[in-house]
Amino acid sequence: MRPKPKDNQNLLFTSHLEQILNNEHPLFKLANAIDWSEFEEAFGKLYDPGQGRPAKPIRLMVGLHYLKHAYDLSDEDVVARWVENPYWQHFCGNSYFEHELPIDPSLMTKWRQKVKAEGMEKLLEVTIKTGLKTGTLKKAELKKLSVDTTVQEKAITFPTDAKLYQRMREKLVSKANEYGIDLRQSYVRKGKQALVMHGRYAHARQFKRARRQLKKLKTYLGRVTRDIERKLQPDQLKDFEKLLKLSHRLLTQKRHDKNKLYSIHAPEVVCISKGKSHKRYEFGCKVGVVTTMKKPFVVGIQAFEGNPFDGHTLSDSIEQAERLGSFQAEEIYLDRGYRGHDYKGNAIVHIVRSGWRKLPRTLRHWFKRRSVVEAVIGHSKNECRLSRNHLLGTEGDKINALLCGCGYNIRRLLRKFIFWLYKILLLRWFGRPALSSTFYQNRF
Repeated sequence: MRPKPKDNQNLLFTSHLEQILNNEHPLFKLANAIDWSEFEEAFGKLYDPGQGRPAKPIRLMVGLHYLKHAYDLSDEDVVARWVENPYWQHFCGNSYFEHELPIDPSLMTKWRQKVKAEGMEKLLEVTIKTGLKTGTLKKAELKKLSVDTTVQEKAITFPTDAKLYQRMREKLVSKANEYGIDLRQSYVRKGKQALVMHGRYAHARQFKRARRQLKKLKTYLGRVTRDIERKLQPDQLKDFEKLLKLSHRLLTQKRHDKNKLYSIHAPEVVCISKGKSHKRYEFGCKVGVVTTMKKPFVVGIQAFEGNPFDGHTLSDSIEQAERLGSFQAEEIYLDRGYRGHDYKGNAIVHIVRSGWRKLPRTLRHWFKRRSVVEAVIGHSKNECRLSRNHLLGTEGDKINALLCGCGYNIRRLLRKFIFWLYKILLLRWFGRPALSSTFYQNRF
């Protein structure tokens, strides 16, 4: 059912939040700058008008997701801190201060599943419009874009053959017990013992003995898989189909195969090498980030399935940015990883190459600014939850990437309002103009 307005009859003599909060606070000003009615129009059609329990307000759910990624919090933490912070409650649309949790944290997961990645693009689009409205982002800055890719790692343990064999066997045994299938042998005790000994032998660099234990683990998994296939009833085949496919995929894959299985609960994970000295391989998905050049603002971000070549992601990245921002890019600056790209638009593509210092001065300036996207990626990973994705499936990869872009933009918008707040306070207290802009921007 659609969200219903709250009955505030019991709060007749309670102070309104707007009366007790500081109107110059950055979150207060940002809440008034965002056009929340756009979310009502976009997501209202997802709710049944007359059936079921009334849903939570759309502004509350959108605001919680903005705050979650702007402050790098989990679902549980953002809901708990919402109760303690009156500015957060005003940002999410409350008129009066509340002392109870607004929602159960699990509802945030259900709301993301309802809205999906297409709806999350609306959240990013509104941050871009708010940036243009407040002057944080200017239309002239949208003409020049910087694009790069990074890896959004999945919340999985480092994959090894031994752990994968053991985990796959445990899942099959657990599923068989759930359906009452009497296995010939489950290898619960022997499998655990082989996994422990494999780790000990590998640590002691006794690799011949470690390989012997690894072979045992693979044998145990093969025996359990074949035993379940023999004893399955026709009506149970559909429920076991996914697990059995993963088991056969794991048993048949070789060391140098492509599209290997690296996680049982997240089979979409791929191994990506980005040439980092401190981290040779990363396990997750590739994310394309599009930012403005002068004052970096995320205008496009999306996750790609598999491990596509960077150049083959450029066309989709630019298309998304131009669609969400309603603009036409004129110049795009890239690194050498995009050589042989698939972009066929009207914008001029500049790829940083050797000898660029001999180019005209204006072009040299923008070639130097190309690396601004690297700082945006670094901040998004450290402050906006891009470093590790806990959401499930490929849809979860896309949703988390988009919300990370929203979180970065929210922080940029708050930094703009913080600059204004410090300027007003210093003028009020000391009667003198503010310090440098860097002084204020470093406060957030």
